[in-house]
Amino acid sequence: MFGFLGPNGAGKTTTMRMIGCVSPVTSGTLRVLGMDPASDGPRIRARLGVVPQADTLDTELSVGDNLLTYARYFDIPRREARRRSEELLDFVQLGDRIGETVDSLSGGMKRRLTIARGLINNPEIILLDEPTTGLDPQARHLLWDRLYRLKQRGTTLVLTTHYMDEAEQLCDRLVVMDHARIVAEGTPASLIAEYSSREVVELRFAPDDAQVAASVPAFTGLAQRVEVLPDRVLLYSADGEATVEAVYARGITPLSVLVRRSTLEDVFLRLTGRSLIE
Repeated sequence: MFGFLGPNGAGKTTTMRMIGCVSPVTSGTLRVLGMDPASDGPRIRARLGVVPQADTLDTELSVGDNLLTYARYFDIPRREARRRSEELLDFVQLGDRIGETVDSLSGGMKRRLTIARGLINNPEIILLDEPTTGLDPQARHLLWDRLYRLKQRGTTLVLTTHYMDEAEQLCDRLVVMDHARIVAEGTPASLIAEYSSREVVELRFAPDDAQVAASVPAFTGLAQRVEVLPDRVLLYSADGEATVEAVYARGITPLSVLVRRSTLEDVFLRLTGRSLIE
């Protein structure tokens, strides 16, 4: 599984549309399955599965008919399409809903149905554009399990997501994009090792606490990197507990202290910044 991470407007969806042969390549060279999207679009699309950001299901049709109708785009014989539909609905745990209308499904069920639809043609590559946005934790974890099983089968998955834990759990490699450029590339573990520290200490202070403004000189030499936010200070350190002891030894008294491992979110925020981009 390969991931594209980046803030809104970074170019993730545009890149996915280029790979999916629905948007022209603006610059550079793109090959999908060894073919050029400009001249081989139909042949590439026949071997791709697509899970778009928004559900584009036929709400007036039944769950099963959504898959059967989509299978016709790939000239799959009706008997084979029915067999695949039943198999895929069992795979995404919707086998008992085959005769129900889409309108009766929850958001998580609709996303699973959209993934099943994207698999009807036995694709070699699946493009997933923010597949779990808006889902509750239980639905997200169920989808993660289904995607992991696809990866085990040997299917290549290309993913965009805003959930850093999702990328860290699922992706073998990923890139971080910002302003339509790749700013970092590697495995989740290698990116954390390169751009962050083993642990992060979060010191939370009361609003307008004078200690926050005065904290940077006090933390000199305690951490690999210090980040001062309005209500807290982040210390990026190899040994969080030792850093906390050193903080109190210098007379600094935060309201609360949290020691956690460094995550892909720390990498993401360091590379793309904390400012909201509209």
